[in-house]
Amino acid sequence: MANNIRTSIVARNAELDALAVLANSGKLRIYSGTQPATPETAASGVLLAELTMNATAFAAAVNGVITANAITQDSSNDASGTAGYYRLLKSDGTTVLWDGEVGTSGADLNLNSVAISSGAITQVTAFTYTLPQ
Repeated sequence: MANNIRTSIVARNAELDALAVLANSGKLRIYSGTQPATPETAASGVLLAELTMNATAFAAAVNGVITANAITQDSSNDASGTAGYYRLLKSDGTTVLWDGEVGTSGADLNLNSVAISSGAITQVTAFTYTLPQ
């Protein structure tokens, strides 16, 4: 059985714009350790930081990509450790939308440093979501 679906940029942008609304005022949680198998799998590792997404979390999709608007920094990290993955939750703080890898460049979520210290500040330098064709 074939599974060779390709989605147009127009359709991908519409899907991403609808998804982005769910992230408005959401919670961006950064954990140590390895990203779980699926977003439905319980979070593992230590919660290092929690940041709050903008009331309009993402700009309009362009070419199948949404880019986060300004994200409120965590002014007092929860714990110390090396950031391994993140989870984005709706504003209710319980409904997981998606998760991905953390790095300093070329990752799904980029930070100045993946070394997070308890009580310090964490800021996001780049956060995008690309919907594959």
